[in-house]
Amino acid sequence: MFIGHFAIALGAKKYAPQISLGILFLTCQLADIIWPNLVLLGIEIFEVEPGNTAMTPLSFIYYPYSHSLVALLIWSVLLAVIYTLLRHSGLRVAIVIAVIVFSHWVLDVITHGPDMPIALTGSNRYGFELWNHPYIAGPFELSLFMIGFWLYAHNTHALNKKGSVGMWGLAVFLVVIYLANIFGPSPPSVSAVAWSAQAIWLIVAWGFWVDRHRGSIASGSTKTMTAPALDPGI
Repeated sequence: MFIGHFAIALGAKKYAPQISLGILFLTCQLADIIWPNLVLLGIEIFEVEPGNTAMTPLSFIYYPYSHSLVALLIWSVLLAVIYTLLRHSGLRVAIVIAVIVFSHWVLDVITHGPDMPIALTGSNRYGFELWNHPYIAGPFELSLFMIGFWLYAHNTHALNKKGSVGMWGLAVFLVVIYLANIFGPSPPSVSAVAWSAQAIWLIVAWGFWVDRHRGSIASGSTKTMTAPALDPGI
């Protein structure tokens, strides 16, 4: 799952408009931000194995600290507590953040093969293997993304041209990356994947920038709140 994670973050803006889209992107992709660094440190392991599934050549061998059910429960609570303490936000915001972090495991277990760990130790792994059914997985992920994007677009408004162009440019960029991952050649090495995965930070930064140029539409009214007053952008 790639674009589906961003769909959850985009859609969550409706329920927690005070959270910057950059934070929502970081939240939804926390597991994939932690994972490549643990790979580079030799703590977690995967291999490039063309044909592993119909949609990805990556074979995930060992990644309990970034992707197990237990780890993501821990990361979700930890990130929710940190954000709440730093921003002095309420329970609703904490719940939204925790749910988004944990949604990563739910979406991955739907698409991955039986490689998603439950605990930090042990051999119990699950996966519904949707990636082996590309004619279902592709429309599923793209539909999820369109719903998330629609929710974001209809619960925010552009404060200037940057807010409009930036939002649409971000959407196109994510779809292009998604399609390139599916139809492009297999990566040359494990390290190439791990280093290229650091580009998620570019998307996080883009989220901050876009949200700075968009205002959140208050629920049930036409009142708007400008993004800079809610969360500092970059």
